[in-house]
Amino acid sequence: MPEHATVVDHTTPAGDVGRFLHRRREQIAQRWADEPLFRTVFTVSRDEAVEAGRVVVDALAQVADTGRVADTDAAGFTAVREQLAGMVASRARFGLTSGQVSTEVDGLRTPAVNLLVADLPEASPEHVRECTILLTVLMGTLRLVVLETSLSEGQALIDRQQLELLEAATPVIRLWDGIVAVPLIGTLDSARSQVVMETLLESVVDQQARFAILDITGVPMVDSLVAQHLMKTVAAVRLMGAECVVSGIRPAIAQTIVHLGLDLGNVVTRSSLADALGYALHRLGADIVPATPGGAGPR
Repeated sequence: MPEHATVVDHTTPAGDVGRFLHRRREQIAQRWADEPLFRTVFTVSRDEAVEAGRVVVDALAQVADTGRVADTDAAGFTAVREQLAGMVASRARFGLTSGQVSTEVDGLRTPAVNLLVADLPEASPEHVRECTILLTVLMGTLRLVVLETSLSEGQALIDRQQLELLEAATPVIRLWDGIVAVPLIGTLDSARSQVVMETLLESVVDQQARFAILDITGVPMVDSLVAQHLMKTVAAVRLMGAECVVSGIRPAIAQTIVHLGLDLGNVVTRSSLADALGYALHRLGADIVPATPGGAGPR
């Protein structure tokens, strides 16, 4: 029989706990609605907190029915991970740490255990103890699921913030009609190179640019990996119908490129951003005319 279809014997503690959760679903949800985890997340309507509690109880009942009460990967938890992620994110916005959220989840255990004990008045003390332990393990597993969800959401937030920082640190500047530039400052790794390529290509399309300048004056080191990223960006810009110019080639970087044996013969390079802009303007037929000393000349 497939693992997800396994059903426990209802004469066992797991069976009693599963039946208890199904039978007392409403009472548990009502009590949980007054606990900090639900009360502080669903502030508009208590009915929303109760409904969220019902969903979590249903998930716990499904896990108990399969007997996998210590398995965070049990199918029942899959159904509530998205809701738990939303609740965790809401508490995080209020400044709570993962540990504090975990403590709030642990606060759900006592109301459920108290209802369980009251629901087994005829059972032997030993059976009540076994059922209580099993429900405690189940609630502990829920706590682990919430912790995993919290860590996952935290990492996702960090990843989003890092991407936003990369985008903010890689602006595309419109220098002239048909000319855009990206002044690169700092280390150019794979992740940032991808952001550079995407933002530059989007700008080439949006601005209908004919020239794109990659200025690496602020890049402290050019190795074979950085050079490969630059070459890929140059090739991508060409595919978009624009010409890419690499500027900011300092003497030390030029020597490094030579020592690495890198072939940049097909790439237009200039020593400075000003030179690159002058080259692009010249190609556009808009040459820069030096100012006449002492002001404008005779008319």
